[in-house]
Amino acid sequence: MSFEDKLDMLVRRHQELNDTLSSGKAGGQEFVKMSKEYSDLAPLIEVILEFRRAQRALYDLQSMMADPATDAEMKAMASDEMHELQKKMPEMTKGVQLALLPKDAADEKNAILELRAGTGGDEAALFATDLFRMYQRYAQKQNWKFEVMSISESGIGGYKDATVEITGKGVFAKMKFESGVHRVQRVPTTETQGRIHTSAATVAVLPEAEEVDIKIEDKDLRIDVFRSSGPGGQSVNTTDSAVRIVHLPTGLIVQQQDEKSQHKNKAKALKVLRARLYEMEREKLANERAGMRKEQVGSGDRSERIRTYNFPQGRVSDHRINLTAYNIEAVMNGELDEFIDALIADDQAKRLSELA
Repeated sequence: MSFEDKLDMLVRRHQELNDTLSSGKAGGQEFVKMSKEYSDLAPLIEVILEFRRAQRALYDLQSMMADPATDAEMKAMASDEMHELQKKMPEMTKGVQLALLPKDAADEKNAILELRAGTGGDEAALFATDLFRMYQRYAQKQNWKFEVMSISESGIGGYKDATVEITGKGVFAKMKFESGVHRVQRVPTTETQGRIHTSAATVAVLPEAEEVDIKIEDKDLRIDVFRSSGPGGQSVNTTDSAVRIVHLPTGLIVQQQDEKSQHKNKAKALKVLRARLYEMEREKLANERAGMRKEQVGSGDRSERIRTYNFPQGRVSDHRINLTAYNIEAVMNGELDEFIDALIADDQAKRLSELA
């Protein structure tokens, strides 16, 4: 099916839905289903109709230019308008193509952000803390809510791992490309010889799943409760408020102990478990569709990286799109738009090439 045929088919479908809904012939669940389809199509149809109007205007101007009866003054005006419209058409065409791309159902969801120190000991934990603050500042700039679910600290103030819930508009759509191994090159504060060390931290961004997305059966869970502990193993609470949940079919383990209430810790643990199961299901479907395994986050080893933060040179490099920026202070302060926008554009370009 050609590009133009696809546009015609969508416009016809939108009109058919409009006619059926207006006639009152659809009822019950059919009405609900058709109303949703009609509503989902509406913004795409608006883009298509604008594109069609531009096509018709261009055709009319070309016809006017070719008509011997058109006087010179009118031809000059038509020529100017035609050239302006011709300059806009490639961008309008791309806009329609982007609107036609299948939407990721998870894009509008909130996200669970998981950070873990990888290779590099204490320095890796300190870098994980820096990434935590970077995403916290980015969330603030986006007017998102950044709520800590759990943090495990190292002995010198770094984070061995941290889990955060980020809520707001289009969180997962922007954050999903941050999943992977982030590498840092710098002189650690504990280094007396001034040597540059390389460390790594792993970032995982999961779409937050609702109960309707993932159903978890009680029989599939083993729930253990215990007394929560702080750094060094000392007891934090005097009651068994910490919760560990094991999902028996997959072997996934989630532990929460930050809250004093066992009930709250269990609710948080279930939220993280649901997000992990939802992402596993998404990856399985993506692998089946693509016929190949999606790249995994990795083990946290310094050689498996998606982005490098080189402090001595003041640069940040994203290895997936060969983008390097020499503004490391701004990036660590949450100025991530340059990278995130470029990653989204790269993803769109790849998906457009697949449609061609």
